[in-house]
Amino acid sequence: MNATDRTLAGLLSAALSDDPSRPLVTYYDDATGERVELSVTTFDNWVAKTANLLQDELSAEPGDRLALLLPAHWQTAVWVLACASVGVVTDLTGDPSAADLVVSGPDTLDAARSCPGERVALSLRPLGGRFPQPPEGFTDYAVEVPGQGDRFVPYAPVAPDAPALALPDGSELTGAQAVERARQDAAARGLEPGSRLLSALPYDGWEGLSAGLLAPLAAGGSVVLAPRLERLDAASLEQRVENERVTHTAA
Repeated sequence: MNATDRTLAGLLSAALSDDPSRPLVTYYDDATGERVELSVTTFDNWVAKTANLLQDELSAEPGDRLALLLPAHWQTAVWVLACASVGVVTDLTGDPSAADLVVSGPDTLDAARSCPGERVALSLRPLGGRFPQPPEGFTDYAVEVPGQGDRFVPYAPVAPDAPALALPDGSELTGAQAVERARQDAAARGLEPGSRLLSALPYDGWEGLSAGLLAPLAAGGSVVLAPRLERLDAASLEQRVENERVTHTAA
């Protein structure tokens, strides 16, 4: 196993080399009816653009801490891998006032204003839409990310033993630790290449982030992310499982 295989960005690179056209993240918002499916290639493109935004426009550097105030969403998954690509520590539900940067959804803007550094806001509207009125003091992600480059090269290689994730329980994981833990979770869930995991868990800790992104990625599988799955009745849920060829669930 080489160094890149022991970073979260390396997991995505491996998936891109293995089967770039396969689905990686399928997102449902069962409150609005939105469905978004991203292949490995499309997801990687979003990650590259976001990493370029971080590195070049927001001047983020390896070791900086980013408070991620977003729900389980396909764009949240993009930000986790973009931070890993740059070497920025993703602090899940972290304290914005203690962070170098903050990324916020529309419901956490007030809390995010306490960040002394760069602030990015996501509308989380369908198709990655802009805010109707950009929030004052924030970069509108949907406005800035389309013009970023489609390929990303970090100014400095990201070391596997560098901090990568800060979890709400106060623990931190290096890239290598996060990769190993994701692989262990994948094995424990019985995930294999081609597995489709339906996850309704929030991205508010390791369990949700692992089930909703990292374990399927590590296994060569994919995730169907549906954080509002409780809105479906039993028949609709059964149809979702059939339509999406779901092999495993986490709820």
